[in-house]
Amino acid sequence: MKSYFVYILKCSDKSYYTGISNNLEKRIAEHNFGEDKNSYTYSRRPVELVYSQYFAEAAIAIQREKQIKGWSRAKKEALIKGDFDEIVRLSKRKSK
Repeated sequence: MKSYFVYILKCSDKSYYTGISNNLEKRIAEHNFGEDKNSYTYSRRPVELVYSQYFAEAAIAIQREKQIKGWSRAKKEALIKGDFDEIVRLSKRKSK
């Protein structure tokens, strides 16, 4: 059975990249080696893994990746820090 990871990379320009992979180590290496010149991370190398979350099902991992991609920088940083109270606070602030 495959496992899936949603991950956040911090790029050299301090931006964040969110992705999904079933082989996290290989995928981070691909980002850092610059295998795809058209990718977001190509000109922002090196990248550093700052967050990952495991999923047993691809569909759920894809949902989570899409959710995180829609979040503000502040909300992503709260997730990276594990500050779930801040995530909730930021979510309430946006909905007002």
